[in-house]
Amino acid sequence: MPSFDVVSEVDEHEVANAIDQANREISTRFDFKGSDARVDSSDMTLTLFADDEFKVGQVRDILENKLVRRKVDVGCLDYSEVESAAGDTARQSVAVRQGIDQERARKLVKLIKDMKMKVQTAIQGDKLRVTGKKRDDLQAVIAMLKDKDLGLPLQYVNFRD
Repeated sequence: MPSFDVVSEVDEHEVANAIDQANREISTRFDFKGSDARVDSSDMTLTLFADDEFKVGQVRDILENKLVRRKVDVGCLDYSEVESAAGDTARQSVAVRQGIDQERARKLVKLIKDMKMKVQTAIQGDKLRVTGKKRDDLQAVIAMLKDKDLGLPLQYVNFRD
């Protein structure tokens, strides 16, 4: 029986490379001379440091640019508010979301069931398995999910006949 998995994954190695490139560009830019602007990461949580809120925005733009160049979808980034740090600096935490949470998985299942196709969906941890008798039905589900803006980058993997 044909099936495929719907996942939301981020290549952690590419994110680390993008962070390194962003820090390298920040250290060479003229507008960041003498400032302690940087991007730190720990367990897929990024922290942007800069002198003020405006420069935090510039660091965010540099980071997003580097992520896009490395083909990492910036839709997986979840920004918190910019907060004041010690010594007249500002910082912002950025969570890198991976996997499909239960609430979004239920929403995806409801969207697929509303199509009235002959497919079954099952939530398996942080991914969704879609199974059907016809390959065309599965491809229609993929096309529908690609058209919807779900606020989460989705990949379609493990397609089996």
